[in-house]
This record gives sequence, C-alpha cells and structure tokens, in this order.
Amino acid sequence: MTQADPQASTGRRVVVAAPRGYCAGVDRAVVTVEKALERFGAPVYVRKQIVHNKHVVEGLEAKGAIFVEELDEVPDGALVIFSAHGISPAVRAEAARRGLNTIDATCPLVTKVHHEAKRFAEQGLPILLIGHDGHEEVEGTTGEAPEHITLIQHPEDVDGIDLPTDQPVAWLSQTTLSVDETAQTVNRLRDRFPNLVDPPSDDICYATQNRQDAVRQIAAHSDLMIVVGSSNSSNSVRLVEVALDAGAQAAYRVDDASELDTAWFAGVSQIGVTSGASVPESLVEGVLRRLVELGYPPAAEERLVEESLTFSLPPQLRPHDSRGRRR
Repeated sequence: MTQADPQASTGRRVVVAAPRGYCAGVDRAVVTVEKALERFGAPVYVRKQIVHNKHVVEGLEAKGAIFVEELDEVPDGALVIFSAHGISPAVRAEAARRGLNTIDATCPLVTKVHHEAKRFAEQGLPILLIGHDGHEEVEGTTGEAPEHITLIQHPEDVDGIDLPTDQPVAWLSQTTLSVDETAQTVNRLRDRFPNLVDPPSDDICYATQNRQDAVRQIAAHSDLMIVVGSSNSSNSVRLVEVALDAGAQAAYRVDDASELDTAWFAGVSQIGVTSGASVPESLVEGVLRRLVELGYPPAAEERLVEESLTFSLPPQLRPHDSRGRRR
C-alpha cells in the first residue's frame, strides 16, 4: 500500500480506512486456538465459529481445529474452546458435567457485559438488551439472567415493551452494533422510561466504534464503499449500513476479492475500502490488488486513530516464569 496521489491521472482514487480488521478480542481468540493446537496437539474442538470469518475458520480447520455447534458433538474428556462471542452459564455447566477440558476465548469486553447483566439482575432490575436475535453474543448474555432480560432489536421495538414506565429499568447492548442506531434506541428508551439505568460504560466495543467512525470519514466522498467481512459478522454488516448512511453512493460486503463484481465499478472514480473486526489484513490486500488490476491506483490510507489495546491469553496458554507461575 502506498500514499497514492489523490489527483491520479485517471481521476480515480482508492482510500482504505484505518483502523480496520482484527480487534484485540479477535486477535486473542484466534491466537488462543493456534496456541492450544501447538501446546496440546490436534484435534482441538471449538464451540461455534471462533470468530465470524470463514477464511479464519477454514485456516484453523486446516491446522487441526474442529468446529462444532454444540457440546454434544465433543467427545467426553476432550479439549474445547469457547468462541469470542461468549457463552451462557448453562453451556459452562454442561461442559463441567461432561468432564470437558475448557479454554474460554470470550472477548473480555463481552465478559464485561455479562458481569453487568448479573449485577443488574442481582439488583432486581428488568434489563433491556439491545441486540440481534440468534446472535451468539446475545444468547450468552441472555443466559446470565434470562428471567430479567428482554431483547430489543430496533428502535421501533421500544413502544411495545410491556413494563411499567415509571419503574427503574436497565439497558445493555451487544458489542458489535451500529453506534448511531443504538443511540436512537437508547434515546427512545429514555423517553419512555425516565428512570432508565445506564451501564457503567458504553457496551459497544472500542473497535466497533473506531471502525464505524473511520468509515464515516471516507464514505461521504466515496462513489463505492467495499467492506471485507463475512455475512454472519455483525460488525461487518453494520459497516455497510454506516457507509450508506454517511453518504456513500453504494456499498457492498465481500468475503474476499473473488466476490468483487465488475459491474459495480461502472462510472466509479472514488472507492473506499475497509474490513470488519474479524478480517485478516491479507484479505484486504487481495481486494486492493484486484482494484489495481481493474485500473485503479494504489490505495491511500486515511487513519482516524491508533489502536494499541491488547488482551492477555487465557490462563492455560500463558507463558510460565522460572518458578512455574503463569505470567
């Protein structure tokens, strides 16, 4: 990637957003599976996709990881890793009952939401969880306090909540939502429930917010926005929506360069490119190479912020000091 001249002789320009790609939680989860395979050998079982990217999953499968939907597919006594999206207490209890060896790769920012759900439930508060039905993260959070939690998927759902409007209620959110739409939902909740209780800090993770802000920065002057990410990646799908809302004339999600449709580029001069939080940089590089083949100049990067956050690996995989203690 180079700092391309925005006034390229063709009048064409490609801008790639930064930050993009792997967040700290995804990096931790992927490395967790890789280190487990190195330390314990194949096979290592993983409940659900470790992160929502088919290329990452296929790469780990090639190294000996076996992905399963539920624990009944895991042999007794085997090693199983829980994905970055988190699990409910019921899944954890089943693993213990089965005598499975477990490593928890749940993103610490998702774990934070679980702790908030338990704390609000202990206070006896109804909890309004903003998120997408069926998403693993929502299922895990709901499992912490199912009798207290009501799922809210869209701002319009607020009007149908069957709770007294004068009582205190708490809200939480999935970490990978649209920042703007979540704010709309919370505003409507606050209008309807004057005693609304906020979480200690925003649940939408720093990486989701940074990637959406970076897309807003370039979408307004893009004829076309390309988001690299898998279809089951909530944060990638949200980036397409954010790009369109921010002014991109068109926006598409692709898993990789092979899904680029040449018909998209008719009359297109200004292209923006980004990727979701579970996407390896190699897939973005493949898209940028394909754009060069289509006659566009090398991409210029527009960086919004620097990201430096990292998370420690699960305890079972941390290095030991000279006395055998985990660091």
